[in-house]
Order: sequence, then C-alpha cells, then structure tokens
Amino acid sequence: MPTEHPLAGQSALITGASRGIGFAIARRLGQMGARVSLCGRDKKALEDAATRLRNESIDAFAFPADVSRADQVASLVDATLKKFDAIDILINNAGVGRFGPIHQLTETDWDAVLDTNLKGVFLVSRAVIPGMLARSRGHIINISSLAGKNAMPGGGAYCASKWGLLGLTYCMAEDLRAHGIRVASICPGSVATDFSHSSTKDAKKMLQPDDVAHAVAMLLTQAPQSFISEVLLRPTQKP
Repeated sequence: MPTEHPLAGQSALITGASRGIGFAIARRLGQMGARVSLCGRDKKALEDAATRLRNESIDAFAFPADVSRADQVASLVDATLKKFDAIDILINNAGVGRFGPIHQLTETDWDAVLDTNLKGVFLVSRAVIPGMLARSRGHIINISSLAGKNAMPGGGAYCASKWGLLGLTYCMAEDLRAHGIRVASICPGSVATDFSHSSTKDAKKMLQPDDVAHAVAMLLTQAPQSFISEVLLRPTQKP
C-alpha cells in the first residue's frame, strides 16, 4: 500500500457489520484510515461493535437497519451521509442462511434468504450509487460465496441468492464502470464465524474473517486504471 493510511478521508458503509466478516472488514478499513458506518439489525451488538472500534481510535458510527426494508435503508444512508458527508465505499456483507432440502424449505425461509442476501444488496446499492455518480468515483464490494458457483446439498435458497448476487454484481459493474465506480465480488469458501452451518469442518483450517478483510483491502488499493471484478477465496488446506 502506498501510504500507512491509504483510505484517509474516505467513508465506508458496511452492512452486517456487528460481528464476523463484516466487523473484520470495518476494523481493517478503519485501520486504513476510513471512517466506518456499521449497519446491522441488532442495535446492542452493533453499538458494542462500534465501541470496540472507537477504542482502537477508529471513527465508527452505528445505525441499526434491516437491509431488506427500503424505508430502513433510506434512513441508514441518510444518517450516514449526515455523519460523514459522503459514502465512498460500500461493502454489501449482510447475509442469512436457511439450509435444507428444497422441498422442506418454507416460503418464509426462501423469502428471508433472498430478501436479505439479494434484495438487500439492490436496495442499499440503489440508495448509495447516486452520490457516487455525483462524485464520479466509488467502490462497491459485494460479499458473495463459493456457494454462488457450486451447488451443495441443502443449499437451494442460499446458493440461489449467491448465484443471483454474482449476476447482479456483474451487471452493476457494467452499468457503473464508465462513471468511475468499481464494483466487485468476493466469493469466500467456508469462513470460521457464527454463521457457518458446518460443524464437521476444522475451524483452524477454515478461512478467517480477516482473510476476507484482506481481500477487501486489496480491491480498494488496486491501481486506478483497472479493476478486479471477482475474487475467489479458498483456504490453503481443505478443512
């Protein structure tokens, strides 16, 4: 990285930021000099996360919101803009999983996964992009999954949401690249977080949240004349 704080003066909005991957990304961006706005549904967990970052001298702002609700997304973006004036970086990380054979999933299961993992990215991005267009610059990084490329038993809803997210990401990139806005996806394998639904894998061999945060940092510091559109992230050893 060219400077100790390459994101100094920039502001980032991270969804699903109260723990796990989202929190690790928020911390990494804050360490790189960015001001960070944290979004999550659990108000207490979110404020606790922001307090931890502030204790590390990171300028952190917490605003609870459900990304599947357009009204709450609008409030989130408005509050972030009032706090930081601009959103230079958007990390769409919020995600949920409901797993099981497709014939056993309920409509509620399906809606919960698709509304958060796919519709939520659409709603938050749609609210943030106009400001980026006005400044002719910005970064949007969507945290997808290798489940967006590979089928797995019991993953019907989750895989559908992540395959859809990759398609959305590619189209967003084409819509926005001429305007100085780079859109990319990161597709990690299983990450050792509370979200992981696998109890049979060795957590020490799994990806860690900081591995994903490192990939985000790489994307945000690449050369200005190009952009990496997709990162596939795997552990060195199969867990």
